[in-house]
Amino acid sequence: MQGLLSPYEIVLYLLRALVVLVAIPFHEAAHALVSHWLGDDTAVRAGRLSLNPVRHFDLLGALCMLIGGVGWAKPVGIDVRNYKNPKVGMAISAAAGPVSNFLLAWVSMIVYKCVIYSGLGNRIQALMLFFYYMVAMNLSLAVFNLIPIPPFDGSRIALLFLPRNLYFKAMRYERQIMLAVLLLVFLGLLDIPLSVAVNFLWDRLAEGTWFVDGLWR
Repeated sequence: MQGLLSPYEIVLYLLRALVVLVAIPFHEAAHALVSHWLGDDTAVRAGRLSLNPVRHFDLLGALCMLIGGVGWAKPVGIDVRNYKNPKVGMAISAAAGPVSNFLLAWVSMIVYKCVIYSGLGNRIQALMLFFYYMVAMNLSLAVFNLIPIPPFDGSRIALLFLPRNLYFKAMRYERQIMLAVLLLVFLGLLDIPLSVAVNFLWDRLAEGTWFVDGLWR
């Protein structure tokens, strides 16, 4: 019957779901941890310093990541008044999420290469595909969240270079901006720029794990 997923496609979606269960909690817990280091325990008290997916998931955001490779979670609460420098503290805590995904993608690239070079990927293709998705989807999550408009992490980083009044004016339209970005995602209009960015970063990660190539040659 047309429209039903093949067993292979079901496996692919299950693997992507496993990646979502790792990538999103890792991203959000990084926000909470760095905010804690900077002196604000708001996220810690809310239980967000955790790798438990239930504490972080936004259903729509998780589905978008599962299907389209880009998504989001429940926002991590912070109180900038607890930072010594609120503007810098907000930017650093916001950057922690994407940076954690870049780190996870880098480690996954190392394992991905090892799985391929060892021949294990030929015997257990699901293992190879899992780490492929770990690299690709973590890069996508990082890039997507670095978009410099509210409510994405990139907007908090951009605040370092923008007047506060301009930033908070944009924040008033956060909901409308989010809906517009969602529309662009579902229409596929972000596919090309995101793919270009992810492919570029994939190549940089491949180059940055050169020592694995030397180990297996």
